[in-house]
Amino acid sequence: MGTQSVNELGHLTIGGCDAVQLAEQFGTPLYVLDEAAFRERCRAYREAFQSRKPDTQIAYAGKALLNLAVCQIIAEEGLALDVASGGELYTALRAGYPPEQIHMHGVYKTEAELRQALDARIGTIVLDNFDEIARLQSLLAPHETVRVMIRVAPEVEASTHPLIRTGQRDSKFGFHLMNGDAERATAQVLTEPRFQLKGFHCHIGSQISELDAFAEATRAMVAFAETIRQRYGYAAPVLNLGGGLAVRYTPDDAPPSVGALAEVMVQTLRAECARYGYPEPALVVEPGRSLIAEAGITLYRVGAVKHVPHERRDIPQTYLIVDGGVSDNPRPQMYGACYTALNASRAHPHLPRQPYRILGKHCETDPIIEWAELPETRVGDVIAVLTTGAYAYSMSSNYNRYPRPAMVLVREGQARLIVQRETLEAVIQHDLPAR
Repeated sequence: MGTQSVNELGHLTIGGCDAVQLAEQFGTPLYVLDEAAFRERCRAYREAFQSRKPDTQIAYAGKALLNLAVCQIIAEEGLALDVASGGELYTALRAGYPPEQIHMHGVYKTEAELRQALDARIGTIVLDNFDEIARLQSLLAPHETVRVMIRVAPEVEASTHPLIRTGQRDSKFGFHLMNGDAERATAQVLTEPRFQLKGFHCHIGSQISELDAFAEATRAMVAFAETIRQRYGYAAPVLNLGGGLAVRYTPDDAPPSVGALAEVMVQTLRAECARYGYPEPALVVEPGRSLIAEAGITLYRVGAVKHVPHERRDIPQTYLIVDGGVSDNPRPQMYGACYTALNASRAHPHLPRQPYRILGKHCETDPIIEWAELPETRVGDVIAVLTTGAYAYSMSSNYNRYPRPAMVLVREGQARLIVQRETLEAVIQHDLPAR
């Protein structure tokens, strides 16, 4: 994946940097971001969509991974940015990201977050519920205007884990079609002169491999847009169809290409617009995971090798205990996410392999990978877990009061620290004594 290779020492290299040396220099656990792989994916998205539909905007979904360096890279690559909290917006603004290229999402934006967005004059606020409409109206001055979109729950049941579906009938996100809320919200927004309605938005979930789900969502959104045009005379200039394309976590994964996604979305949009005689809107897509996941690798150090004489056949009896786990990547515990691991210290592909179970060091069972085929692995070896660019750093915690790991950006043999490792003092900096 990305720029990974094996050097003359038999070590894994990423971006031309020896992974074992990275672990020694920066410590472990360590997030490694392959800059060339990330930029290549940004360009692949732009080419795939804009070659088919030039007025497509690619907006990076910051919830996958956001820090100052990532903001700077996506700005250089000409991507817009989707933020979902005041913290993500603050990060983007501190990075110098152009506010007019920012879309703000969120199922509950507080008054402070909405005021922050208004003060920064960001590009678009995506409205999610009626309370939010009222909250935003109360914050606007009499002649102040704001660009908004309406998030619609298209009631599409994407085939993915239930916890990362967002567009189905029981979703907490957006205004639903079935009960008429999406139409009522649109009517309300159209009567508010301080709202400049840019169009409609939907997002059906994450890690989706079936392109039919994206086509179904596109058809639902165009049909809804046509209903609004017929009843209110409003033709949406923009449709934002979200993101959610799956990525490779294991060798068995075979997600669709970005080109295949673009073909389905653009052709379905055009066919449905032609069917209704609807003026074709500009398109926005919001990939997050599928832009950055495969550019990320997490390095761990093996601290213990344990032989456990259990009778289960679905997990090996040899356990590798590493110096990270649920605090730096909760996805395996949250919904059984699967990953691929390499022994970065012995990365030659022709070495004989044996099965290991890789677990974290926290005070509960926190498996990272239930079955990993690795060369003989010893205490002190560096383990590389692949495809951790999305939802590892961004979902990390201080569980067991472990400091969050550092992150380095690697490219052409150079490694640059972009997130410092937390110190123990930083972990307790907000604690106050009882007396």
